[in-house]
Amino acid sequence: MSAALKNADFDLVVVGAGPGGIAAAAVAAEAGKHVCLLDNNPSPGGQIWRGFRSETAGNYPHGKAFLHWTARLRSSGCAVWPGWQVVSAPAPGRLRLESGTETRDLSFHRLVLATGARERFLPFPGWTLPNAMGAGGAQALVKAGLDARRKRVVVSGSGPLLLAVAAGLACAGAIVVGIFEQASLGHVAGFGLHTLLAQPGKIMEGAGYRLSTLTAPYRPGWWVSRAEGRGRVEQVTVTNGRKTRTLNCDWLACGFGLVPNLELPRLLGCRIVDGSVEVDELQQTSLPGVACVGELTGIGGLEKALIEGEIAGRATATPRMLRQLAQVREFSRRMESAFALRPELAALPAPETVVCRCEDVTHGALRGYGSARAAKLHTRCGMGSCQGRICGAAAEFLYGWQQPSIRPPILPARISTLSSALSAAKPDASKQ
Repeated sequence: MSAALKNADFDLVVVGAGPGGIAAAAVAAEAGKHVCLLDNNPSPGGQIWRGFRSETAGNYPHGKAFLHWTARLRSSGCAVWPGWQVVSAPAPGRLRLESGTETRDLSFHRLVLATGARERFLPFPGWTLPNAMGAGGAQALVKAGLDARRKRVVVSGSGPLLLAVAAGLACAGAIVVGIFEQASLGHVAGFGLHTLLAQPGKIMEGAGYRLSTLTAPYRPGWWVSRAEGRGRVEQVTVTNGRKTRTLNCDWLACGFGLVPNLELPRLLGCRIVDGSVEVDELQQTSLPGVACVGELTGIGGLEKALIEGEIAGRATATPRMLRQLAQVREFSRRMESAFALRPELAALPAPETVVCRCEDVTHGALRGYGSARAAKLHTRCGMGSCQGRICGAAAEFLYGWQQPSIRPPILPARISTLSSALSAAKPDASKQ
């Protein structure tokens, strides 16, 4: 191995410092294991706890859980490595990382993947205009300090996240013009009724979000069909398939649910079924010694991530934990069914609508291809800096393409990192 390439060894490595990763790392370290928790963000918390601080977290939804688990993490003795990202897996039991100007290898006996999810974006005319952003992206930007005061915002897309985003924007001083949910009223109401019976706490949480946005209409069965403006979003057209309305706004926050970040599980060879990693009741994947938790095993939110993380960190589960896990997984399945994307959304992009933003590939240029591989070879779709993370999920919905195989590096990496990999793999001539 190159002398410049550092190595470290742990009993357990957890990739991803969101709630599931924190829970897995904390309980394993409390049990006496030598644990490393790494994440490419500057501090633990993931998307749901982004920007939380100990002094004020108790004032926010999920703040008590944040305080409880981050306190356990701090006292557990777990090694926390912020600012590191995994770029490849050069050998069994080893990950290659980079951070800043440094590259190193991390060896492990067990691995827990908690890499979370990202928003799904679906293209429509005007979706690439400035000030058109993901619903979760808008939430993250406001948490990071973006001034939302007096901004007129249309919130649209699909899933319970829309209400949370709208509430957060309203609390930050934005004027929420409307909340447009593509799922039908019947699906939303059915999901709400089941949630009320099975998990009333979630209904109370949703009701709190809605109380923060009572002045904004909430419209199930409506979706954005077009955004327009001179140099930025100025108007948004929404439809229910029969009627249309045009709304003046400054921002559009639009996201169609979440998709798991499966790049690392795919690279390692974990079995993927129906868009998520297949795991057993102890969160173990098809690879011995590798577990997955949180959104990787199905989109389900905070409670699911924490329970799965605790089980993976312990590598065992009590009957109570298994009952809780069954309950939150049932909630996840019902949510996926209720907020399934309607087929009308696939008809939104015009021929000139950009689908792959990195390479400026349009819908018209992609419609003639039968696979993601063919489209990539002929149009460079998915070959930009995001490596298909944005357009891949959209293309799967629009064209029915399966995601292509993953090859390292799974994230853009420095030449020095790649040269270290080559040096590590190169035989030592002096020993031949």
